[in-house]
Amino acid sequence: MHISVAGELSYDMPHGNLYYGLMQRKRMARDSWPYFDPEYETLSIRINPPQVSVDNSSCKNFTLVKVDSMNKPGILLEVVQILTDLDLIITKAYISSDGGWFMDVFHVTDKYGHKISDSRTIDYIEKALGPKSYTSDILKTWPGKRVGVNNIGDYTAIELIGRDRPGLLSEIFAVLSDLHINVVAAEVWTHNRRIACILYVNDDTTLRTVDDASRLSALEEQLKNILCGCENDEKVAHASFSVGSTHVDRRLHQLLFADRDYEGNCLATEPDYPPLFKPNITIDRCEEKGYSVVNVRCKDRPKLMFDIVCTLTDMQYVVFHATILSDGPYASQEYYIRRMDGCTVDIEGEKEKVIKCLEAAIRRRISEGLSLELCTKDRVGLLSDVTRVLRENGLSVMRAGVTTVGEQAMHVFYVSNAAGNPVDMKTIQGLREEIGHTMMLNVKKVPTNTDTLPLAKTSFFFKSLLEKFRS
Repeated sequence: MHISVAGELSYDMPHGNLYYGLMQRKRMARDSWPYFDPEYETLSIRINPPQVSVDNSSCKNFTLVKVDSMNKPGILLEVVQILTDLDLIITKAYISSDGGWFMDVFHVTDKYGHKISDSRTIDYIEKALGPKSYTSDILKTWPGKRVGVNNIGDYTAIELIGRDRPGLLSEIFAVLSDLHINVVAAEVWTHNRRIACILYVNDDTTLRTVDDASRLSALEEQLKNILCGCENDEKVAHASFSVGSTHVDRRLHQLLFADRDYEGNCLATEPDYPPLFKPNITIDRCEEKGYSVVNVRCKDRPKLMFDIVCTLTDMQYVVFHATILSDGPYASQEYYIRRMDGCTVDIEGEKEKVIKCLEAAIRRRISEGLSLELCTKDRVGLLSDVTRVLRENGLSVMRAGVTTVGEQAMHVFYVSNAAGNPVDMKTIQGLREEIGHTMMLNVKKVPTNTDTLPLAKTSFFFKSLLEKFRS
């Protein structure tokens, strides 16, 4: 007979040695922390592993992603985040996580409205949401949108928050260029006259992370001076380096939420939509089951579910059930929630805050102005030059995405004029004449009230960072 305890004590040994071994372990137990098997943490997952299926046969127009697993805090956000990072469009979803089990069904398409046919994407979904995600580094090998020095290469991550104003982004990129710091990737959001940025940067010569303390100190000081501007701002500008391993979009929501951008009236100019297009959010009480029911009806768009679930999660609410439905241009979403302590949302002040925060989360990503897509060979100072041209033509950047794949720079800017109104076609023509000969320029969402100037036929496919890592 052979029995071992924690891999150390064996009944194969003589009785004297056995007694000595037992006494030795008792003394060790008195003098050290209790022993915890590292495998215990994932024991329940291994006993009841998640079941994930990607079904292309049950529905004619959509791929069904079904997830059955043990419930855990934040699991809904985790699943929605993985699907949205793949640029999948969630048209319907049914969520149930009451008790100890989590059951979801998502009706999804790719960003072109087609069912998922790419075998690598299907394989990734099954691995990322299935049992292998708990025992392997699958989530680390597929880049997604994350923040951190160690996540997408040898870069320094910078996060900024402050008061937005015309030309601010141009000044930020000019400072980085003057200090010989190259921007490899970035995400910029603005809302309610506040701006939040997350940037990946490196040294423009060594292409390595910027870790010199004096250089970082000078950079931080200059960025703070720019963010503070010349006006007295009640809200403090903020700049920090090497933030942790955090999802980019979630971190931007957190930055603006902490900055209380949901307070006051929304100052962003919006088109004159019918009333049903504007966010309509109500919170009621389900007496029978003891839930607060959050109903959201607004204009549909990609990543809407992620923005809502992310906000509820970061506000410490738990989603127990949900129904998501897209009906043409409209989206209808219903969430049954409780606070983390099990209480419902009953106080009027708390209801009002939840509604305001959800409205802000929905509006932050709305970009109804003009989008400019630029593609060219990357070089030091490119972003500084491009944003300077935008500023000189009286354009304000409402949102921006900066991507560099190899030597190719692919950037998108959502712009309006300085007053927040749509851009006229004369300005677009001037942009083409100024920068169109050095880079590919694609203009989308052209104002419908102007049809005098035709759009250029230049177009290109905007690859994501995923394509780089898939190849």
